Amino acid sequence: MPRLTPITLLKRCVSSTLVVRTKTSVQNLPSLIGKCYGEIAAYLGEMGESPADIPFVAYHDMQNLDVEIGSPVSSDLPGKGDIIQSCIPEGLSVFSVYMGPYSQMETVYSEMAEWISKNGFIPTGTVYEHYYDGPDFPESQYLKKIVMPVKKPE
Repeated sequence: MPRLTPITLLKRCVSSTLVVRTKTSVQNLPSLIGKCYGEIAAYLGEMGESPADIPFVAYHDMQNLDVEIGSPVSSDLPGKGDIIQSCIPEGLSVFSVYMGPYSQMETVYSEMAEWISKNGFIPTGTVYEHYYDGPDFPESQYLKKIVMPVKKPE
């Protein structure tokens, strides 16, 4: 089973980020993620800053791959070029940690959607994947936290 943790409710605090927001294709996404992470890391280095947490991809629209590729930072930092200031908003979310190839992630997404429905919540928007791995990891050891914002029905 690729899901390593139970699906759990959490309340997130707002988190400042630096991101590159773009639309892309599934084929281009892996190389684009690496490129953007590299650009953001270099920019943070220029400013004498470090990431505040692990990098992520925010999926604003999974169908058209409207994404923010970025890193949490310790304070609101200015953008530069394609790198812009953004944030991960506060609020209720459900999350789970997944290990394995991207091709098997759909199962975890389905389990999370089922949990949300069974527990009386409604999904509310942008899905976040936080990446604990890197290009040197074997696909079977890819490790990520999937976070889905939710709310209670009104």
